[in-house]
Amino acid sequence: MRTPHAPAPPAPPAPRAPARSAVAAAALLGAASALLLALVAAEWRPLLDLDGGISRTTHRWAVAEDGLTQAARILTDWVWDPWTMRLLCAVTVVLLLRRPAARWTAGWLVVAVALATAVQQGLKAALGRERPVYPDPVDTAHYAAFPSGHAMTATVVLGLLLWLLHRHGVGRVLWRTALVVAVISVAGVGLTRVWLGVHWPTDVVGGWLFGALTVIAAVAVHRRLRPADAGTAPGRSGGTRPPSSSPAPSTSDDPPRRPR
Repeated sequence: MRTPHAPAPPAPPAPRAPARSAVAAAALLGAASALLLALVAAEWRPLLDLDGGISRTTHRWAVAEDGLTQAARILTDWVWDPWTMRLLCAVTVVLLLRRPAARWTAGWLVVAVALATAVQQGLKAALGRERPVYPDPVDTAHYAAFPSGHAMTATVVLGLLLWLLHRHGVGRVLWRTALVVAVISVAGVGLTRVWLGVHWPTDVVGGWLFGALTVIAAVAVHRRLRPADAGTAPGRSGGTRPPSSSPAPSTSDDPPRRPR
């Protein structure tokens, strides 16, 4: 005689590892950002000495290496300039607006970048940190020094665009190419600002920290308010997926019943 199959007890929910990782990363970045901000505001002497030593060395190199300095000017003023980053963001927004299901994400992207700019300018105005001054400058810049607007804007824009690409599952080659370009750009723009003598090294580090913190916060908001927004990647065909002839997968935790 066949005994009836008893359903297995429901499996415990899987731990939300990605959420915990995001919280841990946000806490770490927040603590590092707050500490650096406090040290810069207090004009902590060891930090100022470190900034000065690195900046004086790189300035001597920049004066001696005219070719590298000219290349750094082109990269920082045209390729990695904040307005170039905002233009890239604007192009992405236009592509997202072409798809009705992605319009919320387009607005989210605009708000995130705008808030990052407001935070950056607010910190500059609040601290009023002076930029490096040399008798033989190789470049000039305006506004206060901390945090670096170039570094923070590149981190925010490229970080958010990378997340959008990853979220919508682009091809492996495109993803790896975008990742390499983003890493080189974020690191490169910070190095060019120090090389050209328009920022202290900690200005750049501050831009990276606050930029990364902004990206994590913006992604957390998107995941919370728009957890399911499939098919909205720029360049993909939108709308609902075509109906499938195969039955929908079961969402129950019980094992499938055996046919009688």
